[in-house]
Amino acid sequence: MTSTTQLPQRGIQMTEAALRQVQALQQSQGKDLYLRVGVRQGGCSGMSYTMDFEPASRVTPQDEVFDYDGFKVVCDPKSMLYLYGLVLDYSNAMIGGGFQFTNPNAAQTCGCGKSFTA
Repeated sequence: MTSTTQLPQRGIQMTEAALRQVQALQQSQGKDLYLRVGVRQGGCSGMSYTMDFEPASRVTPQDEVFDYDGFKVVCDPKSMLYLYGLVLDYSNAMIGGGFQFTNPNAAQTCGCGKSFTA
């Protein structure tokens, strides 16, 4: 079941379901990790989303940092051009479950939802 409740408006937004899931993943990998969200060339539509945990020491002064009650999401300035207004959601549905990206900047999205064209 997908939670449509979003936390306060930010450059990268997360639903409560997505936040709970990334916090659980963070706990299993180490507490002092930030979630880096970005884009890279590739995927079936031209650009694909990236998400990974990294230590706070890898955050640069140019990065945008969004604080969700102590949980930090980081994005580099180049990716932010494509991701501003992105909503990250999570569903545990058996078919089509996992993280979902709703990107207002995407002109076209592939069927899997993991890549887009801006």
